[in-house]
Amino acid sequence: MPVVNMPGIRPVNMGDLSVTLDKGKDGVMYIRPKDQLSEVPVSMIAKLEEWAEKTPDRLFIADRLPNGEWRKVTYGEARKYARSVAQFIIDQGLSVDRPVAILSGNSVNHALVALGSMMAGVPHAPIAPAYSTKSKDFDKLHHVFDLITPGLVFAEHIELYEDAIKAVVLESVPVFGTGDLSTVHEAHDLSEIMTREATTDVDFALSEVGPDTIAKFLFTSGSTGKPKAVINTQRMLCANQVMIRDTLAFLKDEPPVLVDWLPWNHTAGGNHNVGITIFNGGTLYVDDGSPTPIGIHKTVHNLLDIAPTLYFNVPKGYEMLVEHLRQNKTLRERFYSRLNVLQYAGASLADHVFQALEEMSEQTIGKKVMIITGYGSTETGPFLATTTWPVGRPGEIGLPVPGSEMKLVPNGEKLEVRVKGASITPGYWRQSDKTKEAFDEEGYYLMQDALKFHDPEDPSKGLLFDGRVTEDFKLNTGTWVNMAGVRAATIRGLAPLVRDMVLTGLDLPHIGALLFLDYDACRTEFPELAGEEDPGVIARHPALVERIQSGINALARQATGSSTLVSRVIILETPPSPDASEITDKGSINQRAVMANRKQECDDLYADTIPAHVLVADKKGK
Repeated sequence: MPVVNMPGIRPVNMGDLSVTLDKGKDGVMYIRPKDQLSEVPVSMIAKLEEWAEKTPDRLFIADRLPNGEWRKVTYGEARKYARSVAQFIIDQGLSVDRPVAILSGNSVNHALVALGSMMAGVPHAPIAPAYSTKSKDFDKLHHVFDLITPGLVFAEHIELYEDAIKAVVLESVPVFGTGDLSTVHEAHDLSEIMTREATTDVDFALSEVGPDTIAKFLFTSGSTGKPKAVINTQRMLCANQVMIRDTLAFLKDEPPVLVDWLPWNHTAGGNHNVGITIFNGGTLYVDDGSPTPIGIHKTVHNLLDIAPTLYFNVPKGYEMLVEHLRQNKTLRERFYSRLNVLQYAGASLADHVFQALEEMSEQTIGKKVMIITGYGSTETGPFLATTTWPVGRPGEIGLPVPGSEMKLVPNGEKLEVRVKGASITPGYWRQSDKTKEAFDEEGYYLMQDALKFHDPEDPSKGLLFDGRVTEDFKLNTGTWVNMAGVRAATIRGLAPLVRDMVLTGLDLPHIGALLFLDYDACRTEFPELAGEEDPGVIARHPALVERIQSGINALARQATGSSTLVSRVIILETPPSPDASEITDKGSINQRAVMANRKQECDDLYADTIPAHVLVADKKGK
């Protein structure tokens, strides 16, 4: 039921997620919201135009200047600058076949280029900065450029992308941006472009933008192959924002204020969060921080400046923020002062972090700020399901929101989820074969995930994530292993030392694990490692190894059988490699690549003579 005012929770308006459950053939079930989707605008640019007319002086977006001050752009200014950029794009003769590629982190300029592209009716493609700045061979950047064939490239601080541009961008493709323009061919200065007068060409182009106009291409993480270009239409973006506004109904009460770092080359940051700002006439402060030892200090600095009305982060980000909230009363008071909701996604929030967020909220404002989570993907816009009640257990995803529906199909011992709705992509750009593979005979998109009911007798209590359908495996005894469940339990049991892991055991006698350490947590837990930068030294530290051994022994005592018993582990001495595709640009582990690249370690987990670096779980051990 909708949550408006619950005891102990700061009052917040939420939408109704009542659903119906219909049963089809062969155990198939359909979950559909009872409410219909509200009216969907024609485009996101229509919303920008609306707020520029109604509230031209309201702050739209801000980012940090080199001197530490905020660079601020109002809705009226954003429309003016976007029109100038649109004129430049139109003058380049671009089209859906020759879109704008964006090489940039989050920034005011990035936002204005994206809006100008949409105003011109030309797709833009925000590309992971790591493809240009961290890769040595630019393999993924070559792939995405070959796939979308951009006709124009925007680069903020061009000198940072100089090597990538020279290696990948054709000399016939002009570049524009900021920084040292002399480093690349045919470069145009963005500041000059934004002073240009827009002509009636922009008005005509904008009049041609409709629901089926492609707004952008977003790339999948590439964890199961080369990144695919997900088509994002204006209908997708707008329908998704209506879904969000109908469900997170407090967005109708006041213009939202966000302080956000989530990357715009991902759907959560670029669609969900930027979209919430534009659609609801809100203000977005671009957080130049990140969930890293250095980056978190920038985030704290920004949150001391600006109090958000809703806050999004990944579990690791909350974990690092909690430590600062504990130590800084001013930060706590500022952070919770007008906060309606905390939302996380991407992984489960550790129990101690969850409890700390609630406890500090109660201590600071006398009530808990509701913590919610959601579910979706790049192909779903992303908003597909959410809780409108406080999260109560790990893996909770809530229920499908109005405008979407779910189909649960028996798959082995699980229920595979497939989805349909107004915010689902029409497919992958120039990959019709991949598009065909992604949908079933009824037009439902295949999420490749499994879900289960929180309470099989009462669907209204929501759904739980039950792992990736393709990740579960059988031991050679025929016993199924729920990869997501075992992985989550093991990470919790070894917290905070282990950041991620890869499980092994397909057609083998027991479950093994390759552990990736959280080096910052290790240095905190073992002060003698403070300042140690060599991951191998950290991994071999005797006290750390002893702690890991104790942890897997405790987990072994809790195991209910071979399907939950992690028998052997190896503490890896090197972090996952982006160049070897072991980690995606979202920061998630590519299980296949890790096992392929570290075959020797995988073999060591099953050797008859156990190598010294393999830890063996002992139920009787300490």
